[in-house]
Amino acid sequence: MDCMGCMPRRAWKLPFLAEAEEVAALRRILRLHLERWGLQELSETAQLCVSELVANVIKHVGPGTPTTLAVSMSGTRLRIEVHDPDPRALPTLTDAGADAESGRGMALIDAITDRWGVDLAPGRKTTWCELRTCLKAADGHTAGLRVDRAANVLGFYADVTNLPTGSKRGRVGTAVAEEAAINVIADLLHWLDAHGRDPDEVLERAQTHFQADAEAR
Repeated sequence: MDCMGCMPRRAWKLPFLAEAEEVAALRRILRLHLERWGLQELSETAQLCVSELVANVIKHVGPGTPTTLAVSMSGTRLRIEVHDPDPRALPTLTDAGADAESGRGMALIDAITDRWGVDLAPGRKTTWCELRTCLKAADGHTAGLRVDRAANVLGFYADVTNLPTGSKRGRVGTAVAEEAAINVIADLLHWLDAHGRDPDEVLERAQTHFQADAEAR
């Protein structure tokens, strides 16, 4: 059974010049992407990682360095990479004291991420870190048991109603899931009516439950 209504999280890259003035814009763009990916709970930590990684380039490679921010999923982890053209200026993990004005950047990265590292290639390097999520799959949801149950029902319904699930995920999968959801709701309303229940009343009660759950998140 294909994944129904999965959350596609396609890798993206953004080239920029390593300047302190660019950091706020990078943080804002990252925050917006994480909201679209349903990973808002990682937003503050991920933004801090970007700030520290870019600051590391500015300090050790130089202001104005052509740099690239790359964000992707590494399994179920969020992966943040900063690419720069100097494989010689390697970030180091130092034991900076609490009163130190510098040297704490990679120590902070080490403390708040699941793991981090540096990959070297001819003429460039990639400094990366990864943050753990609560996802069970890279394109899964974070909304909990109700969404997982609904995905299972929609997948079953798409099969029995012969909706064209295909093999691709993303927008097509979401559109198919929406059509399956409409069929599920319509059939449930027929069932309620056939058993002498008021479909409108049940819909209103379901909407109340949904709103209460949404406010509690």
